[in-house]
Amino acid sequence: MVQVWNWVLVALAGWLNREQTKFIDYLKAENAVLRQALKGRSGGRIRLNDTQRKSLVVKAKALGLSGLRQLDPIVTPETLMRWYRQLIALKYSHGHKTIGRPPINAETKDLILEMARENELWGYDKMVGALKNLGIGISPNSVKRILRDAGIDPAPKRGKSGSWSKFLKTHWETLAAADFFTVEVATLSGFRRYCIFFVMELATRKVEIAGIQEAPDGATMQQIARNLTDFQDGFLKAKTHLIVDRDPLYTKKFRTILAAAGVELVQTPPKSPNLNAYAERFVRSIKEECLSRMMIFGEKHLRHLIKEFMIHYHSERNHQGINNELIEPGEQRTGEIQRKERLGGLLNFYHRAA
Repeated sequence: MVQVWNWVLVALAGWLNREQTKFIDYLKAENAVLRQALKGRSGGRIRLNDTQRKSLVVKAKALGLSGLRQLDPIVTPETLMRWYRQLIALKYSHGHKTIGRPPINAETKDLILEMARENELWGYDKMVGALKNLGIGISPNSVKRILRDAGIDPAPKRGKSGSWSKFLKTHWETLAAADFFTVEVATLSGFRRYCIFFVMELATRKVEIAGIQEAPDGATMQQIARNLTDFQDGFLKAKTHLIVDRDPLYTKKFRTILAAAGVELVQTPPKSPNLNAYAERFVRSIKEECLSRMMIFGEKHLRHLIKEFMIHYHSERNHQGINNELIEPGEQRTGEIQRKERLGGLLNFYHRAA
């Protein structure tokens, strides 16, 4: 009788040992998965890939639901069992299904990013509703994850974070830019430096030469501001913003005159020429194509060169920034093709005769 009980105890001990081994095996697998999933992460929800899920469900099956409930695993016992059933189904299918939530396709992701950029005040729920109208089902957390991975802020913060490109796009039709550039002019008393002030309409690339002077001062700039904002033919009469650098010639009185006409002065940060790139490009064009290729004798000669270039710039020179078109195209003709020139052939263009 004693031998029978000894055998029973040995069998019971072996069974308990096997059950404990199952618990230990599962905990080891879960620990390994956690170390791998948490590596390099600072927080947030743990997301497991298919390989990690498989390593868990194989060990979880041996424990069953009752055993898993005793352990309090990182996912619910029901989820582990569902993953196991999907794993078994996958074994007998020829598709490319994965365990867990189905992936979000690239088209939906692109649509979500487009919605976020075009609607700054839309939150996750708002976007989920808009997608639902299109027959696309998705959770707010999934939208949040897609925007986060793309580096896009949530709605309140996204709406407040302005950018220079956004500012240009929003005000494009009513934006103008202004700048100075200098030219060395030969005179009887030696070389003198002239300062040219111009204003550009960004949408069309039209340019107005607003002033040519050796040493412009505050009074000169005030008169230029009045001319630019004249209610009948001022170059800025339909504009709302004027982009300038931080030149001290843009005085308080200059800004006051513009403000009275509804034009706000937008000053770029120091040492940031790229923020006024269109004006900078015009300076490069007029110098490279005309002024830097001529010996300029006196103010009158300078004004003549600039006048000729401006005619060429507006009506004879194509601009890549506006689809390689002319700013002020003339009438279409069908006659013989002819070459015409300005400034002794320095500026050439082709047209058809009448």
